[in-house]
Amino acid sequence: MARRDGRDSGCVVVVGGTSGLGRDLAGHYAGRGRDVVVTGRDPGRAEAVAAEIGGRTTGVAVDLAQPGGVAEALAGIGLVGHLVLAAFVRDVNRVADYQIDRAVSLVTVKLVGYTEVVHTLRSRLVPDASILLFGGGSKDRPFPGSATVSTVNAGVVGLVNVLAAELAPVRVNALHPGIVADSPFWARQPAEVHETYRARTATGRLTTMADVTDAAVFLLENPAVNAVNLNLNGGTGLL
Repeated sequence: MARRDGRDSGCVVVVGGTSGLGRDLAGHYAGRGRDVVVTGRDPGRAEAVAAEIGGRTTGVAVDLAQPGGVAEALAGIGLVGHLVLAAFVRDVNRVADYQIDRAVSLVTVKLVGYTEVVHTLRSRLVPDASILLFGGGSKDRPFPGSATVSTVNAGVVGLVNVLAAELAPVRVNALHPGIVADSPFWARQPAEVHETYRARTATGRLTTMADVTDAAVFLLENPAVNAVNLNLNGGTGLL
């Protein structure tokens, strides 16, 4: 897609774009006429979701838990304007009955996998490209069973700093949502659970998927924002 200045703006790649927050963001850019690539582990689902999103959206199968295959999986992608790394593995893993395979899978996906995607696509990033990593609020507010997820999301903070320094002038930021009330997982939780978390916010409301997409677009598109880790939780913990 060409811009008014004649330069190619590149496509929008959403790794982990077949569900939840990644899919909502992919839909935002598809609705604005951008070329969008969504990835998921299952090739059939990736293609089906791309068709559902519509516009100029394509689906590609990528399994970040197998980072050695990332380069081949992404070989067909051209120039990239925005790269979003939203894939994750939902994990509750208590120290008392620690499950190593689950911990290794999550660490691999969100740290090694994210980095390998950037490594693979770095030469295809347009000059004013931007990268957005998804972390999570558990980096600051751990819970029983979050030994791995809290550690990994804190690791995203460090990864943002490294990537922003190594890839300059490409901008790199991260978004760390708290409870997202209408996301597929949290929408299934009982009303009393929502109320418990809502009462802890200073705004009196829980974050929505629309809030996350709006914040993601800001981080991706504002040219002055770089190496920022943005918490999105309505001021949880202030009261």
